[in-house]
Amino acid sequence: MGFWTGDPSPAMSDFLRQSGGFAVIDGGLATELESHGADLNDPLWSAKCLISSPHLIQKVHLDYLEAGANIIITASYQATIQGFESKGLSREESESLLKRSVELACEARDIFWERCTECAIGNEAVPKRRPILVAASIGSYGAYLADGSEYSGDYGEAVTLETLKDFHRRRVQIMAESGADLIAFETIPNKLESQAYVELLEANDMKIPAWFSFNSKDGTNVVSGDSILECASVADSCKKVVAIGINCTPPRFIHGLILSIKKVTCKPILIYPNSGETYDADRKQWVPSTGVSDEDFVSYVSKWREVGASLVGGCCRTTPNTIRAIARALCKESAVPTSSQ
Repeated sequence: MGFWTGDPSPAMSDFLRQSGGFAVIDGGLATELESHGADLNDPLWSAKCLISSPHLIQKVHLDYLEAGANIIITASYQATIQGFESKGLSREESESLLKRSVELACEARDIFWERCTECAIGNEAVPKRRPILVAASIGSYGAYLADGSEYSGDYGEAVTLETLKDFHRRRVQIMAESGADLIAFETIPNKLESQAYVELLEANDMKIPAWFSFNSKDGTNVVSGDSILECASVADSCKKVVAIGINCTPPRFIHGLILSIKKVTCKPILIYPNSGETYDADRKQWVPSTGVSDEDFVSYVSKWREVGASLVGGCCRTTPNTIRAIARALCKESAVPTSSQ
């Protein structure tokens, strides 16, 4: 575990204090990989690049760090032992690729820090390195199925709590021991899966912190129809969970979701919405006509901060330009003196 040791409960709050009260999460990974020529038309999606083009993953991490991100998320959202084995890889090879996703992000962080030092030496001043965390991504069971069910949360009656715990157990263990600073449980579509994650974290007495981020398509519930209040309460019950929030959700829903989450937790709130475009699970394509521009996206940031978001970034279809604009907006806001009244 890199950034912190001991009790994970105050870990994120300590990090935010060191970062000026807020943190910038990176943006979309898969769409950036595609912009660099990666073909992700595969059930492994972005995790395919762990096999075919890891250099592209590292480049995208670096692009986001250059844009101002404080937290970079590994290319393991769709990386599962079961998924790799279905491609003919051995169990050992599959587990090695999970670890490699974290190594690539850590290496990108080291390269970025080294670049900052080199630039500073040229100016005869060495600035303090800004804190940067590596978050090991764990996608939902639906992401592994690659059938769009991560956007519906409908796994069928045959999938039980024990099914989900068995599916995720080894991957969670590997990521907890990978050298990442925290685990990012992303795009959680239902209450059942959040409960599975909590039980895995608590059963293994893992020291590594985690965050839970849910997705919503109506601004009130998670995509399965489960209440966001109930799902956030499950996350809040676990001491290992150091932040709770929303990802891969249209920006227009975020304000209300932050207010809802605040009703059930005092933990830091994170949000990294998608561009506002709609994903067509049947065609496996994003429908581009409903998105918002970077300017429109960033116009929401001050409102999200006002109602309680501490960590802000982007998800699918957002870019380093989006993150750069978010970082500038947050820095400008933090520089504005508050009233003493």
